Amino acid sequence: MQQTAMVAEATSAIRRLIENVEQVIAGSRPAVEAAAICLFAEGNLLLEGVPGVGKTMLARALARSIGGTFRRVQATPDLLPSDLTGISVYDQERHEFRFVPGPLFANVVLIDEINRTTPRTQSALFEPMEERQVTVDGMARELPAPFLLIATQNPVAHYGTYPLPEGQLDRFAMAVDLRYPDRVGAREVVTRQMVRHPIADIEPVVEVAEVVRYQHEVRRVHVEPSVIDYAVGLVEATRSHPDVALGASPRAALWVVRCAQARAAARGRQYVLPDDVKALAPSVLAHRLLLTGHHTSDQEAARGAVERVLREVPVPVPLGPNGQS
Repeated sequence: MQQTAMVAEATSAIRRLIENVEQVIAGSRPAVEAAAICLFAEGNLLLEGVPGVGKTMLARALARSIGGTFRRVQATPDLLPSDLTGISVYDQERHEFRFVPGPLFANVVLIDEINRTTPRTQSALFEPMEERQVTVDGMARELPAPFLLIATQNPVAHYGTYPLPEGQLDRFAMAVDLRYPDRVGAREVVTRQMVRHPIADIEPVVEVAEVVRYQHEVRRVHVEPSVIDYAVGLVEATRSHPDVALGASPRAALWVVRCAQARAAARGRQYVLPDDVKALAPSVLAHRLLLTGHHTSDQEAARGAVERVLREVPVPVPLGPNGQS
């Protein structure tokens, strides 16, 4: 009964967060939900889309909605790893070195146009994305909790960019394409911002400490063994797909399940359904696939490959936590 109450609280918190962010981001419900799922599943999010569709505002609104700290970094070719992690400076008064934290030490960190910085600087994000810490001068320093890294990249302008390596792409729990809003959504964007930007009126709806507590509750959402086998089967099927040169990793199966737990909690359930896995599979798997031929970096083609895998892998009929189908 206690777990039921905690999941209900987590459901309420996730829904409040989504509704609050949508006051700023109009017509992009899937992207807002993906950000909330990544936050409560303790993952990282890659946002793709042309300029001006609200990628930065989504990150800012999310940080404000949890009352957390926010840092934005504009990725450029001259950005150094220490510009992200921080540095040790010598304090002449104390005659000792003092660590000055970089922008990674925040609850929500936005790396804008991540593919415009060099592989050396990109590699500085591996540790914080996976281990939630940075190592400077041989000392590991924990990042604040919760920690969500959101990176953006422009899918059109590739001049002067450095493609993300497969190892880094694999560390993003989900990748979402933030597209142009429809006419109704676009009109709402203009109407909302005619006098002032709605981001100025966003108030926290969930406390930082609550987010951390609900993250633990999301991990306890029930997942039937058959659903785990289904997620693993989808990942394995990507490796034998004729259009895929490099399939998804075991880490991908883990994130399919973790994100499915967060989606189930957002919908008020204490257990994961195959539909949760099916709904999230394209966003969790597509960016991890390396395709053959001229479609190597085509995300639409990658999502198409995942959709075909979803049609081919049998869907289980799981039992709920009480043994009911």
